[in-house]
Amino acid sequence: MSCPADTRLIRLLQLASPALPVGAYSYSQGLESAVDAGIVRDAASAQDWLGDLLEFSVGRVEAPILLRLIDRWSVQDFGAVERWNLLFLASRESAELRAETLQMGYSLGRLLMELETTDEKALAPLAQLEEISFPAAFAFGAVRWKIPAAQALVAYLWAWLENQVTATIKLVPLGQTDGQRILIALGERLASAAERAAAIADDELGSSAPGLAILSSRHETQYSRLFRS
Repeated sequence: MSCPADTRLIRLLQLASPALPVGAYSYSQGLESAVDAGIVRDAASAQDWLGDLLEFSVGRVEAPILLRLIDRWSVQDFGAVERWNLLFLASRESAELRAETLQMGYSLGRLLMELETTDEKALAPLAQLEEISFPAAFAFGAVRWKIPAAQALVAYLWAWLENQVTATIKLVPLGQTDGQRILIALGERLASAAERAAAIADDELGSSAPGLAILSSRHETQYSRLFRS
């Protein structure tokens, strides 16, 4: 499906919407364990936790790989798409985080294929990926709908942040106003995070979030859980 310019914003909002049926609402990405451990206990500590994830994890691996996937999908370099997809899967710090991106990638991939049934040839490379990460499926959707890469990345980061804040409100718990304050504060950092991601060279990719890896692994055996990661 080719999108005229005046519908690209709508498609971008659709990709970033919490109504997108990919199951993002069921994951906390280690946040539930951070709350259980007392690391995240109020609005200030929640903002610190999410800000650190943006700075040291999402912005240094997920964001730059998403840009590379968009670039490679756009020129139909399917071999490179597969390599970056596999690299992202290998970067997941725990079984839960890997399962999360695979489930969401599969769901988004199926949705895109069901929405665009008239162009089976264009959809074939996505269908042929044995395991589809969420960034790979999101990048495919952005290219199909002709959304500029920089805009797609900021929307992707916003969707991640909004989901994390929603989980924080439920887990800490926080009030809706505190949640909106966190969205305003961290939302102002998304454009600069996207710019840094665009400047990261291939050999500079890598996260530094050992606490996330430990807490995500602990979540696998946590006694009481609301979220799948």
